[in-house]
Amino acid sequence: MLSGSLESIEAVADVSVILPVCFQNPLKKLAVEFIREALMLEKKIVLPITAILGAYHIATRYIKASRHDVKKILVELLQTRSPALYPHINVDVAVDSLDIASIYNIESWDGYIISLAKTLRAKTIFTLDKKMRKAAGIRVETPFPNHAVKEYHEYIKSITARSRKTNKTK
Repeated sequence: MLSGSLESIEAVADVSVILPVCFQNPLKKLAVEFIREALMLEKKIVLPITAILGAYHIATRYIKASRHDVKKILVELLQTRSPALYPHINVDVAVDSLDIASIYNIESWDGYIISLAKTLRAKTIFTLDKKMRKAAGIRVETPFPNHAVKEYHEYIKSITARSRKTNKTK
């Protein structure tokens, strides 16, 4: 896919749509199918390798998922060596990422996903992050049904609240 025409790429996936594959949650089945379709090139979606690394960080540090389990899942994903896995980050994209982040008052990571989508001429970013909708010129969509995303967010709130309570009692 990436060795061919850049116009063939339809979307870039944000870390937030990769994260649910890392641990048991209400979106896991849908996320696994979404990632499978990207890896099998059934959908022309780029999965930045940096987003996969970001999923590990969020899953293990904030969600408190098992480091071993998350690593195993993400290594298996990477070992597919699918052409959908996007390995590149260059200085121009990084500079543009920081410009976008400062203009729209968003995280630099989000600026990177937006910059990458523009660089690859992708028309869509798949994310659960509503803040990314601030960016002009890129369609930002959630690839999962709204009711499932709502259930996922409620689940995440409950496990992070439990984690905070556990940390306070220590």
